[in-house]
Amino acid sequence: MVAQESLVEYGFRRVIITITAVLCALLEIVDTTIVNVALNDMRGNLGGTLSEVSWVITAYAIGNVIIVPMTSWLSQQFGRRNYFAASIIIFTVSSFLCGNSDNIWELVFFRFLQGCGGGALLVTAQTLITESYPPEKRGIAQAIYGLGVIVGPTLGPPLGGYIVDNYSWPYIFYINIPLGIIAALLTIEFVRSPKYAEKKAANEIDWWGIIFLAVAVGSLQYVLEKGQEEDWFNDEIIVICSVLTVLGFFFFIWRELTYKSPIVNLRVLSNGNLRVGTILSFILGFGLYGSTFIIPLYTQATLGWTATQSGMLMVPAAIVTAMMMPIVGQLLQRGVKQQYLVSIGMVLFFVYSYWGYLILTPDTGKDAFFNMLIVRGIGLGLLFVPITTLALSTLKGREIGEGAAFTGMMRQLGGSFGVAVITTFIARRNMLHRNDLVSSLDVNNPIVQQRVEGLQRTFMSKGMSPDVALQSGYKMLDFSVSKQALVMSYMDVFLYLGVMFLICVPFVLWTRSGKGKVDTSAAH
Repeated sequence: MVAQESLVEYGFRRVIITITAVLCALLEIVDTTIVNVALNDMRGNLGGTLSEVSWVITAYAIGNVIIVPMTSWLSQQFGRRNYFAASIIIFTVSSFLCGNSDNIWELVFFRFLQGCGGGALLVTAQTLITESYPPEKRGIAQAIYGLGVIVGPTLGPPLGGYIVDNYSWPYIFYINIPLGIIAALLTIEFVRSPKYAEKKAANEIDWWGIIFLAVAVGSLQYVLEKGQEEDWFNDEIIVICSVLTVLGFFFFIWRELTYKSPIVNLRVLSNGNLRVGTILSFILGFGLYGSTFIIPLYTQATLGWTATQSGMLMVPAAIVTAMMMPIVGQLLQRGVKQQYLVSIGMVLFFVYSYWGYLILTPDTGKDAFFNMLIVRGIGLGLLFVPITTLALSTLKGREIGEGAAFTGMMRQLGGSFGVAVITTFIARRNMLHRNDLVSSLDVNNPIVQQRVEGLQRTFMSKGMSPDVALQSGYKMLDFSVSKQALVMSYMDVFLYLGVMFLICVPFVLWTRSGKGKVDTSAAH
């Protein structure tokens, strides 16, 4: 406990450490989504297929998920300051190399390295902030950290869209370089390392734990990212990776519970609050990344918006979330239970999702999204901080870092599951709705005939011959059916996402803290 207390900072030092940690969290998360809008330009510039260029996202996510659970252990091995600074440097150098890539596979490799550096930034930033504040101010600390985590995914697409539209794709990586240099210098100067344990000798290092973990989470991430694209278990590589995932996790858990110096301390999950927080972090990741993924996809694919327009749509809600963070931090500090705030946040997320279900049409206007997204912003503000403080509230010392690693990994995996499930769901529901709509379109129905004749006349007025105009009319009708089927599948996603959050509310209200207290001062 002495080691932990000595890490509490005051005044100027705490401000600098907080700024550094939030900057690093923001850098890491923005880079998760900023490339989404630049994939077309990368493909054209580097000569890759759509399948190959999607590896630019997958490789980063795999690097991220492999390194996150190891972060606490690596901090102890090399000292937190050294490890954090090294991670920032790896991230920054990889960003430069990404921008300078000559072919698609070079870019994929450097994105993997960037993901390995970035995974450490997120968890270590959370641990740094948590330990720099006294226990009674943990709610405020998590609120500040949450700014980076919640605003980051939303900031990525508009920033990426602006850079791609006005400059060129390498600059989405180059903007990391000056920020990375500043963060590394501040870390070396101001961050202190706790003295929790002696370094392990090379023969004591849990190499098998590292290998099993890398195989398990790497394979799982591949399955989630590529499943829908490769038709799931009809693809041999997906089947092999699924088997590797199951075996990898089995042997990893066995190894960590039997080895004397495990790389991931699974026993920390005996803490009830952390267990609940880990599950809620997964659900939060599912909702946060899932909805951040689906709205730009809908507005670009169905409504024909540009990347910048789609990204800018999300900005007001992100600002609302940012404004909610300190308010929620204050509520927690005054003793409001985390369970209540999380439950209200989940209900609001349901309201947002159901609202989306009601307003989606093939030509929904920009104004229709505004209030709905504001509700999402308020909901996310009420979810992130209470979930994180609930998870870490009764941990102390080195357990804080280990707990932060679990919640961080589960949030990332939740996001990957969210995107994979939503992509598959949209594809399956789209086929289902299209078949239903086509089966109800009877060519002998007078209303259908009138529609086709009207379209034929329109095309004939543009100079087409009657038979070509008729074919164009049928094509136009088919396009309308396809578009309507796609809109209906997006509506289903919104509805089911909302119901998932609503179902969680009773379970959240039933959870209890270790000693019947759930306020942030419970870390004693």
